[in-house]
Amino acid sequence: MFAIYGSSEATEHLSFEPRSHEQVGQIVTRTVASATAVLRTGYALAVADQASGHLCGFGRLALDPHQPSGATIGFALNSDCWGAGYGVETVRLLLHLGFDHLLLHRVRGARSPVNSASARVMTTVGMVEEGTIREHVRKGGRWRDSVVHAILDHEWAAVATGAACAPAKRASGPGGH
Repeated sequence: MFAIYGSSEATEHLSFEPRSHEQVGQIVTRTVASATAVLRTGYALAVADQASGHLCGFGRLALDPHQPSGATIGFALNSDCWGAGYGVETVRLLLHLGFDHLLLHRVRGARSPVNSASARVMTTVGMVEEGTIREHVRKGGRWRDSVVHAILDHEWAAVATGAACAPAKRASGPGGH
């Protein structure tokens, strides 16, 4: 996990600076605790290449306490896995979890305005760009906007009836990893 969250390249478009070993350890501890909580509010998955077992990234889904039946998603990939379809597979798995298992109504994600790869991923899975939150994230001593994408349960149902919801072949299922 540190290879991703500690990398300036992999976190370039994320909302946080590269993390230290200690910070990543704390994230892992919180993620494992969340996976065993009685009232679970967060879900995480590890993204690995099925053939080699190489860890390619992480995905998360967090229930939104301010929006009943809503959640946010996020994902981060190791730069050596970019462009291989892991982002689309990861987001599809997160949406499948959210809509088909947790029966959510709305799932949203945000990206850096210059992260065109993330924009393509979210558009590919059926998410709609809703707008820009101005100066939403402070990173590198500067304020940065975030572009919000979302999908509703009935939109997911329409997408999922096609081939788009086929289970991912490279990413592992939801768990506390």
